Parts: sequence; C-alpha cells; structure tokens
Amino acid sequence: MPADPADLSASARARYYAANLALRAVIGAIGLLPYRRRIPAMGWLVSRLAPLAGFDKRVRHNLTLARPDLPETEVRRLCRAVPDNAGRYLMEMFSGAEFVTRASGSPIEGPGLAALEEARATGRPVILVTGHFGNYDAARAALVGRGFDLGALYRRMANPYFNAFYVRAMQDIGGILFEQGRRGMAEMVRHLRGGGIIAIVADLHAHGGRELTYFGQPAVTSIVTAELALKYDAVLIPLYAVRQPGGLDFRIELHAPIVHSDPETMMQQVNDDLETMVRAHMGQWFWIHRRWKPWLDLGLQPEA
Repeated sequence: MPADPADLSASARARYYAANLALRAVIGAIGLLPYRRRIPAMGWLVSRLAPLAGFDKRVRHNLTLARPDLPETEVRRLCRAVPDNAGRYLMEMFSGAEFVTRASGSPIEGPGLAALEEARATGRPVILVTGHFGNYDAARAALVGRGFDLGALYRRMANPYFNAFYVRAMQDIGGILFEQGRRGMAEMVRHLRGGGIIAIVADLHAHGGRELTYFGQPAVTSIVTAELALKYDAVLIPLYAVRQPGGLDFRIELHAPIVHSDPETMMQQVNDDLETMVRAHMGQWFWIHRRWKPWLDLGLQPEA
C-alpha cells in the first residue's frame, strides 16, 4: 500500500483525498457530542448506511456459509448489530483520552491473566492473539494502563491521507506500534526477544497461509503467530474485549494459553477459541470481512 500520495495516480489521489475529508468531517461532527452520545450515534449511523455500502450483503453471505441454521429474524438483527459495533469501534478509536480513560478501567479476568503476570515477572515474551471482535483497542488500553509493555502490529490503510490520522489515533491509545511489513516485523521481533508483549489480530484471510477451519469451513490462516511463539518461547494467550450490554464498556478476557505443539495445531486452537467467543456474542465479530472467500459456493468475485 502506498505510503506517499505522490506514488498514486492523480485520479487515485483525488479519490482518496475526498474520502479522507468526508470521513474526517463525519468523525469531527459526531465527535462534538458528549462521549456517551457520540459512540452510539456513530454506531447508529454506520448501521443505517450499511446497506448502501454493501455490508448487509457481505454479512448475509458469511452467515449463509458459517451459520445456515440462523432464522431470518436473527440474520436481520445481525445485519444491524455488526455495523453498529463497527461504528462504535471507529468512534472510540478517535475519541482519544476519553476512550482510554474509560477502557483502561475495564475489568480483566480469565486464566490467561495469571500467565501474563508470571511471564512479565520472569521476563518471558508474550504474544496476545485476538480477532476483529468487540474492540480489541479497549484491551490494549486496559493492559497499557496497568503497566504492561505492549506492542501491537497494524496494517497500513490504503488511503494514505486517512492513514496518518488513523496512526495518530492508535498512538494516542498507548503502547508501541509496528507497521506490517519487513521493517515493522523486525522491530516487533526485537521487542519480543527482549521479553516484551505483542498483540496480533489473526482472523483475516492470509495469502500464503494454511487451510485450517473456522465455523467448520475452510479458512486460510497465517501460522506466523504460532511460529513466533515457538521460535522465541513466547506464551500465546487469546485476548478479547467483550462489549457490555450498555454498549460503552468492556470486559477484558484472557483465556488459557495455547499449549506449544506445532504451528497448524496451535492456530487451529486460536480459530476455535475465537469461534467460541463469536458464537456467544454474534454481533461483536466483524462479519463484514471476507474471512472464507467462498467464491464458488456463493457466487462472489475475488477482490483484486
């Protein structure tokens, strides 16, 4: 993805610049509301615009593949709940200190917490693995707020104008950021080798990954996370920030560490752990993603 707008064609620069202005204008306008109103307001807006963006169609396609047992009433509910959560996540990211203050007070529970604290005490590296569920930045804020030396890997956005705004917002949440790529990977590995903690989102289709399963369907999955855990003897802990019923607060869950074995087995366990969480909170996972890419089954066309 281009880091410099000069690397783009004139038409692409104009398109990205206009999109950046529009999105930042919406974020800025809703950001004028008090925190308790702005988060649900953005969730409502994104959920209502979802059909125009094609999100409803994507959610339905994914549910047809993964949960064909769901009644139509539940599918319709998820077509609104999924983009609502995505909108809330977007506004939370750009709410700066107000979001950090609220998220950093989130309760942290689960057997993985003791494993994390033990690793910090002994200087052993830790990899926290999560998915596009709830708001994983809430988990990052909660852990950084409790003094954990946390680094996170992120993917550069295609829009170079909005990417700068996006990176600044992530930096405001705290911790160290590593941009996906050769340089960022090297920096992340140095942090890990020094006994640090890193967080990786591992629920995207990964070109060059291994065909594992997710919701009983073939799902190409990167095994790099498990390979890093094995190579550097890092504790691999599933991490989730579960949005609470009020829609503004979170509960942070650290599950039992994934036992070291082989990369495929470990990442299958990661997929299974996430699936369990998603089944319990269906509206909190990003069903808009092309996780399975089932072109033949559902008549979709692959992205360029």
